Amino acid sequence: MVGDQISLIAIPLLAVLTIGAGAAEMGYLTAAALLPNLFLSLLAGAWVDRQGYKRKVMIGADLGRAALLLVVPVLAFAGVLDLWHLCVLSFAIGTLTVFYEVADGSLFASVVRRPDYIAANSLTNGARAMSFVAGPSVGGVLVQVLTAPFALVADVLSYLGSALLLTRIAPPENAGSRSRGGGLGIGSGLAFIVRSAVLRQLLLGVTVMNLFNYVFHALLILYVTTVLGVSPGMLGALIGIASIGGLVGAAVTGPLTRRFGIGPVVVFGYVAFPLPLVLIPLADGPQPVVIGMLFAAEFLSSLGVMILDIGVGSLQTAATPVSRLSLVKGAQRTVNYGVRPIGALLGGVLGELIGVRSALWIGAVGAVAGVLFVVFSPVPRMRELPNA
Repeated sequence: MVGDQISLIAIPLLAVLTIGAGAAEMGYLTAAALLPNLFLSLLAGAWVDRQGYKRKVMIGADLGRAALLLVVPVLAFAGVLDLWHLCVLSFAIGTLTVFYEVADGSLFASVVRRPDYIAANSLTNGARAMSFVAGPSVGGVLVQVLTAPFALVADVLSYLGSALLLTRIAPPENAGSRSRGGGLGIGSGLAFIVRSAVLRQLLLGVTVMNLFNYVFHALLILYVTTVLGVSPGMLGALIGIASIGGLVGAAVTGPLTRRFGIGPVVVFGYVAFPLPLVLIPLADGPQPVVIGMLFAAEFLSSLGVMILDIGVGSLQTAATPVSRLSLVKGAQRTVNYGVRPIGALLGGVLGELIGVRSALWIGAVGAVAGVLFVVFSPVPRMRELPNA
């Protein structure tokens, strides 16, 4: 996760500062990394569900992503790196990420007891929050010291470290499922979600949120570096320090859930994550004021996304039979992650047509509308995790 955060800041900075990408090109680049979620998540979920050893799938994905990412500094050193190289490599890395993450959901359920889902999700999301603190800060410094292409070597090493650590565990795993008729059963994950009011409304809410959130994030680094004049090192440090909000969110979600119930906390997360981002297009004035507003937006949004992810992740896992987790997760990624490249492309188009700042406003405000799907569902009345 730390390595991925380095790449998430290094690759856009590489595109903007080295290749000279504009708003439309940033939309293409962001979309390229996300398109595999739209086209491959269902297939990946169905295929992984039939495999007895999800851990081996994850190790293979780690090694493949390390090899692909290493191509970027090689091409840069040869002086031939172009935007289309970044797009193709981002698509390939995104493909392996889909397989890794649909397998990860099943592996989680094989080592965690149902009563511990919220606590375990708090730990894993706390680790993710820590990566938000360390990754962008390290990434910003590495980009300034080594240049963006060679900063990516840190992510290569992180994939190798992840694969090594995965070889050192031996979790209990089932033998894999078989759908009726011998097929992959690609549609059964979507059908299960449609029949479940909880899973369906959670997914619709997150999908709307992510569509507009990626309109916003496709243009964020372009806006902050070129319009607000924030340097890569400052941007990385700002995002890293502000991401302490994620650690706070991971720490408070458990107590909040015990106090108010899982449903109200999830609804709160749907608002607490996107709403603070309106501070970014509002940022104006002297540089210290701009930095302060950017910090507040990132801190509060990081806190909100942890509350949202822990709550929604726990609800989705609890409401799904373990034998169907990969199938259902693949279906969820197809819809939820599938709209992200659409949002990124839309962000690029809007940035060109109406200006980057106006497009950021549309992304920030539109993302808040996702909560409407959850408010009018069984979720707000839920106090405890449901049975599958």
